[in-house]
Amino acid sequence: MPGELVDDVVMIRDEKEASQIYNKGFYGYPLSGGALELDMLEACYLLETGRIEILQNRKPLTFSQMIRLSATTCEGFEINYIVYRDLRQRGYVVKPDTGDFDFRVFPRGGTPTTSQTKYWVLAVAERSIFDIKSFLEEMTRSERTRKELLLGIVDEEGDITYYKASRSVMGGQSIEGSIPQTEGVLFEDRVMVLDDDEAETLYRHGFFGKKLGKVLQLSLIETAYLMGLGKMKLRAPGTNRGVNLAGFVRKAIKIQPDFELRLRAYSDMRKKGLIVKTGFKYGAHFRVYESDPENHHAKYLVHAIPEDYKAMWPEISRAVRLAHGVKKEILFGRVSESDVQYVKLRRVRP
Repeated sequence: MPGELVDDVVMIRDEKEASQIYNKGFYGYPLSGGALELDMLEACYLLETGRIEILQNRKPLTFSQMIRLSATTCEGFEINYIVYRDLRQRGYVVKPDTGDFDFRVFPRGGTPTTSQTKYWVLAVAERSIFDIKSFLEEMTRSERTRKELLLGIVDEEGDITYYKASRSVMGGQSIEGSIPQTEGVLFEDRVMVLDDDEAETLYRHGFFGKKLGKVLQLSLIETAYLMGLGKMKLRAPGTNRGVNLAGFVRKAIKIQPDFELRLRAYSDMRKKGLIVKTGFKYGAHFRVYESDPENHHAKYLVHAIPEDYKAMWPEISRAVRLAHGVKKEILFGRVSESDVQYVKLRRVRP
């Protein structure tokens, strides 16, 4: 079927042929009078699959020529085309979006006239920057329309990894009221509860720390949290002098520069009734349990990030892949002045 390249669209003017193209895949946008207007992505795909011929100045364009022209007129065309082509080949009806996203994708078997949009899709190059602020804005726009946000990350070989993005609302059974008063001793980069009874009681009322025989070892973050609740009295090992919270936090920051960031995320999760332990062996800040860690596996790995966090996508991909490999969900906890927002990324096959 012949189409004519006009500026940055392809027009199929024959009413019968236009109707056939539209009805078999819902390509393009029908115009009054029966013509069909194709986006450059749609036109390239139909040309590649042999469905149409494209003329410019009455001369047919090859697929190579059409791709070159499209790349000069449409920003990010090559990345968008790879994702568009892949989704079409998976059996989806895909419509280019002129707003905040790259595509609207309809459920398999669905059409723009019979179904609601299933996904908003962003096509992203692996060398792009993951900007948490912009990302949350995109998620908010997607949530307003009650659609899922799907990201297609295209690597340098043209392979695509898809991620679903959503907010996570976590919660467990609050245990703050039952935490006992405890005394700890500050050593180099950790705190010990030396009294056997106090160690056992604190561990059983919140699963704080790790038992080392009769001694309970606490992390710096656990200690600061307990001190903030007024549940921990801290002393220096040699002089037995008391250590206040402000002095302790200053020392902790020298040891771990992002201590306050992690502490805010830790405190937020603890207040939600969750059991929070170090996630070091999984390459994350925290591993998080919804209940007794002695009888249950951690459900989440959480990485605390500042509100202006930016990273390369390969770094994000590693975190998601690692969490998936140990059957956990990876959450990025964006810490701001007012709250902590948890963003979940999950690898999917659409």
